[in-house]
Amino acid sequence: MNSKGKSSKITTVLQASGKTGFRKYRELFYGKVSMGFIFKGELLSMLIGSMPGAAGILLRSKLYPCLFGKVDGKLFIGKNCTLRHSKKIRIGKNVIIDDNCVIDAKGEDNEGITIGDNVFIGRNTIIYCKNGNIHIKKGVSISANCTLFSSNQLTMEANSVVGAYSYLLSGGEYDYTDTTTKFVDQTGMETEGELVVGSNCWLGARVTVIDAACIGDHCVIGAGSVVTRPIPSNSLAFGVPASVKKSI
Repeated sequence: MNSKGKSSKITTVLQASGKTGFRKYRELFYGKVSMGFIFKGELLSMLIGSMPGAAGILLRSKLYPCLFGKVDGKLFIGKNCTLRHSKKIRIGKNVIIDDNCVIDAKGEDNEGITIGDNVFIGRNTIIYCKNGNIHIKKGVSISANCTLFSSNQLTMEANSVVGAYSYLLSGGEYDYTDTTTKFVDQTGMETEGELVVGSNCWLGARVTVIDAACIGDHCVIGAGSVVTRPIPSNSLAFGVPASVKKSI
């Protein structure tokens, strides 16, 4: 297994000596940005972050784009969403981020998160990096209560659908051969390779796709499946572990 980048564990940052509480908070939530940007982010979050109804959606759509690295068009953000290292988040046109989502591009030297045009992210979904990158291409629909994680590279190709409570993992492994370091003290950034979900795929509810188990174009993965190895294009697969049942 390979390890990518530096450690971005919250405990590592919080336990670091010689840093003030504010500097630790800045590293976790904002990264390398100006004090003015932090003040703006804190103010907007406090004033309109949890504002309900149409007024909240309207104000966030008008005022939140300045918190991102790039926003190409209309952006709709629900209430109580958490943004971390938002300068490394780039967003296309007509993107919808529902209530209570976490979008976290945290890392020392990563590119962060790119979300393409017409993407929908369902409520309570968490999309986060640990010094990795995530690229969600145009037309992707991610249902509620999903988790997408990367300490390497996670790519979702265009027009794919992810069912509720699904988990996509690129990296995030621990080295069980290391007998001298406890798992809790490891970085948790070991990886077998990048994870790609092809275009026009349908992942059913509660699907888990682990590190490097890439899925080809035009695939259907049955609900509750655990994908542990690559699935070729034009396949129907399901089971624990998932296996190809037929071509489609």
